[in-house]
Amino acid sequence: MPLTLDIVTPAKKVFTGTADSVVLPTQSGLVDILPGHIPLTTLLVPGEVVVTSGGTVERLVVDKGFARVLGDTVSILTEAAIDTDDIDLDAVEKAEKRAAAALEAAKNGARLDAAEVDRMEQILRFSAAQKLIKRPR
Repeated sequence: MPLTLDIVTPAKKVFTGTADSVVLPTQSGLVDILPGHIPLTTLLVPGEVVVTSGGTVERLVVDKGFARVLGDTVSILTEAAIDTDDIDLDAVEKAEKRAAAALEAAKNGARLDAAEVDRMEQILRFSAAQKLIKRPR
């Protein structure tokens, strides 16, 4: 029996499907989930989720979040997620530069509220994860 995988961000459901296995980037390292896995709730770190189904491999980049494995269902709640094929490195670089500039301005006295600082830090984390995953292998 295959796994059911759902990846959800605050903005939308990014992925819904079945898989033979799912590899998660957790605080403790990579965790490979197969059908029949014991129940698990874990913190995710920015990195790559590898979904294998019928011999095909799909890769998605996720930001920090949570994963829950219950029965043969894997649920991922994350700040952001994108299919590696959809990563535009030029757009990533531009977003990273804007976020870094905003954080630098905040350090130099510009007024940014705590939520905006968190958002800029999230952009930098997610950008770094995308660049690491998308780099030539």
